[in-house]
Amino acid sequence: MELWLIWVVAGFALVIAELVTGTFYLLMIGLGAFAGAVAAWLGANLLVQALVGSVVAVGGSLGVHHWHSRQPASPTGSNLLDRGQPVVLEGWSNEAARIARVRYRGAFWDAKLRADEHPAPGSTLYIESQEGNTLIVASAKPS
Repeated sequence: MELWLIWVVAGFALVIAELVTGTFYLLMIGLGAFAGAVAAWLGANLLVQALVGSVVAVGGSLGVHHWHSRQPASPTGSNLLDRGQPVVLEGWSNEAARIARVRYRGAFWDAKLRADEHPAPGSTLYIESQEGNTLIVASAKPS
């Protein structure tokens, strides 16, 4: 098997693995393997192929890292699809800790309320965010 073909196969394997992870780092390493394949196809020796592939892979990975660091972080625990949706307060699980049981989408959920709110069972509350399986709710609809 020719060396450029091995580089191409490695590149496709890395790109396919990237489809599973979704981080773009494996994509850059795969592009480095394709660059090594081009160098091999042009007749460069193994050292030059590895150098070309490495430069493209490291440069691309640094570019992805820089791009990721410039993207705004999403709020921790925020589930934007459920934000603002109404829930019904069924009762308190631990009133001192402000943990209640609410009904949402036909199921019971744990919900945490702010300390300044004291709604009665049957009240309608609104989802502000989510921390794991616990909804963060308030009596006013979030803006």
